[in-house]
Amino acid sequence: MDSPKTNPTMIKCDVSDIWKVLGKAWSLLILKNLSTKEAIRFNELKKILPEISNTVLADRLRELESEKLIVKKIYAQVPLKVEYSLTKDAKDLEIVLEELERWIKKRESVTKNKK
Repeated sequence: MDSPKTNPTMIKCDVSDIWKVLGKAWSLLILKNLSTKEAIRFNELKKILPEISNTVLADRLRELESEKLIVKKIYAQVPLKVEYSLTKDAKDLEIVLEELERWIKKRESVTKNKK
């Protein structure tokens, strides 16, 4: 019997589970923008990503938090202050996000040159 570390079914399941969150619209952009600061408030993210609706932004933040990729910190003050930041696991993704950004830029330049 295969151990969980080498069982391809387990790996497929893990990848499938994380892509259910990361594969949703806006998730990677939210993580990428959270990686630029120690913490960001909801309205700051909304200004950075003006095309996203408040509902979708709130949903994605909730999903990323439930997957332990971001932390939501609520300050007990008036008005209420809420900040979002990356967890250590998500910070490990920064390298992947940077490489993805490089790949996208490279692909864009190749696509422009073909036109």
